[in-house]
Amino acid sequence: MTRGSPLPAHPLSPLSGRLAIPAQTRTSPAPLLDGFNTASADEVHHTLLGCLRSLRWARRVADHRPYPTLDALLAASDEAAYDLSPGDLAEALAAESLPALPEDAYGAAHTALNAAHAAYEARFGHAFVICLSSVPPNESLDHVLEAIRSRLTNDPEDERVVAAEELRLLGKARLVSRLRGAGL
Repeated sequence: MTRGSPLPAHPLSPLSGRLAIPAQTRTSPAPLLDGFNTASADEVHHTLLGCLRSLRWARRVADHRPYPTLDALLAASDEAAYDLSPGDLAEALAAESLPALPEDAYGAAHTALNAAHAAYEARFGHAFVICLSSVPPNESLDHVLEAIRSRLTNDPEDERVVAAEELRLLGKARLVSRLRGAGL
């Protein structure tokens, strides 16, 4: 049995001292992070406290700079938020206010939202917090009212866990927004 002719030999190009494996190049951080990573500690703390009013959270996120990617920064934000003590959580919640209603919301909506918020604050002792970053603006009012009414049935410890999660989401959404809009 005969086989077909062998393939012709192809000479390898000379490497002239170069490695056959391409050298790894270090990529620079995303442009969003350049300012954040190089800003002064005071500027970064100011920015972070505008996202979430917890000194501990802001310090932990700032102290781990520079961040190689936005995902790394957001992961650090999450980790710092998960580690908030009850005192840290109370500090952050004390600085929160009710989400603003759309300008075209009718008067009854303002009344309903104010009443629900007052009931929530009386029950839990802090402002109602909710992250609306994934909610279409035309649905935010209904979403907020439904969430307040639903969360009013929580016991205080369960609500503390829910509020902590909403603060984590708010801090992360605000951080992304500030980086994109940004001052740093």
